Amino acid sequence: MPSWLVGGRDAGWATAFIQDLADRLRHRVQLTSDGHRAYLNAVEDAFGCDIDYATLVKLYGAHRNEVEHIYSPPKVIGCHCAVITGRPDPRYISTSFAERQNLTMRMQMRRFTRLTNGFSKKLDNLRHAVALHFMTTTSVGFIQRYA
Repeated sequence: MPSWLVGGRDAGWATAFIQDLADRLRHRVQLTSDGHRAYLNAVEDAFGCDIDYATLVKLYGAHRNEVEHIYSPPKVIGCHCAVITGRPDPRYISTSFAERQNLTMRMQMRRFTRLTNGFSKKLDNLRHAVALHFMTTTSVGFIQRYA
């Protein structure tokens, strides 16, 4: 995991996150984000034209009932891809890796499990827990791969 950030979902946090990511990468990369507008300017500011960048916006259907609305997201009925800059390879325009990582983190850390009381009372505690998660899962994967 090259970079992570615990924070809000606004332009300031997006800029900090993408700038940190850009500072950690040496070569040109392909990046896909969701349709969150804050990423558009953040990616341009951090990478300029030295990136292959696309967005993938999922289109959701309507919920059928109230219980479904509370406990699960609506079904994905389609998606819209847009090339923002560079020449991203259409085969790799995907948010699946980030979404899978989010699910793994949510399943492995009680504070991210939905509808529980295992939340962090202090933001610093949440930040430390996320850092421990990424450092231990990354280290284990590295050791298994290269041992």
